[in-house]
Amino acid sequence: MNKTEKTATLPISFEDVKNAEQALKGAIIRTPTTRSLTLSSITGADIYIKFENLQFTASFKERGALNKLMSLTDEQKKSGVIAASAGNHAQGVAYHGARLGIPTTIVMPVNTPFVKVSQTEEHGANVVLFGERFDDTAVHARELAEEHGYTLVHPFDDPAVMAGQGTIGLEMLADVPDLDAIVVPVGGGGLISGVATAAKSINPEIEIIGVQAERFPSLYRALHNQDYEPRGSTLAEGIAVKTIGEQTLKVCEELVDKTLLVTEDSLERAVSMLMTIEKTVPEGAGAAPLSAVLSHPELFRGKKVGLILSGGNIDPRLLASLLMRGLVREGRITRLRIELLDVPGALAQISGIIGTLGGNIIDVSHHRLFTELPAKETYSNVTLETRDRQHLQDILEALRAKGFVVHMNRSQDL
Repeated sequence: MNKTEKTATLPISFEDVKNAEQALKGAIIRTPTTRSLTLSSITGADIYIKFENLQFTASFKERGALNKLMSLTDEQKKSGVIAASAGNHAQGVAYHGARLGIPTTIVMPVNTPFVKVSQTEEHGANVVLFGERFDDTAVHARELAEEHGYTLVHPFDDPAVMAGQGTIGLEMLADVPDLDAIVVPVGGGGLISGVATAAKSINPEIEIIGVQAERFPSLYRALHNQDYEPRGSTLAEGIAVKTIGEQTLKVCEELVDKTLLVTEDSLERAVSMLMTIEKTVPEGAGAAPLSAVLSHPELFRGKKVGLILSGGNIDPRLLASLLMRGLVREGRITRLRIELLDVPGALAQISGIIGTLGGNIIDVSHHRLFTELPAKETYSNVTLETRDRQHLQDILEALRAKGFVVHMNRSQDL
């Protein structure tokens, strides 16, 4: 069987994606694809970002959900739809269901954060909480669909959903026709299936590269015949899918060139960089393509690379923590443990050295009792803000030159 015959047997075609583009016109935001000068300089690649976090629900999921809803018969629309989701898919189905007057039920795990439940209800959906694990939630959604005659809107393993997501590929290549590669976050495979179908039809030579969190390598595992192994949670919860879709896998096997895995540390770094450099809010999954370029620079150097920033729904408390951890990683916030004589003026001397060199002391705690140091010695924990690692190094050298013994967090040792 030749390649043309193989492609003809795939779940979706280029024509399906083009039809979806017409169906979605005016109902979703045509998000920009913008060149990042700074990230291009840092990575050595020519970086273009597709900002899907600018959709109304802050995620690309609207595209597939809406295309599926618009493909329904009048009878199906009247009977209503149901979806199992605790995240972006729920928002997309609920929002566009309400907009089109289609009754919508969303089944969520019982441990779903209240804010996500309330946001979904605000879009007019009937929310059903069921199951501790998402697998149980999905089974219950199918049971309710059969019981009440609802149409199930699958988050990824549905040709209409895949075609809707593929409109991103059409837009990217309309904006930047000479892209060498598109890097796509992969969970269940709906996004990459649609984008690969569109992009490879326009330019068969373009590279389609999937990226997954190491802890949830659904596509990588399927392509390499590996068994599922639970590995904890991931910052990229939007692509934390146990098993790739059956239909999406068929497309990926044929059209995806490479699948890369990224660590939690690299995902954190990518989120922080998109916030500080691009001034945009990414969720972990949305930052995964940048994480892949940072983790595998040799694969992208010198190429024109499109990154799909798939969504921006991240918990504000988690985001605040990530930004602070980023400052620590960059050497801009540091905790020092400084040993000193327990005499008047010792702490003032430390403060004077730091202040003279332009460092900013954020917090100080002085310890006399709970220490293994000799009785005439003590130590202070000093949390310090500096401009960068070199500025921090200058302060450390000055403190040590005055005879102070200075220890740092192990992750920050200089």
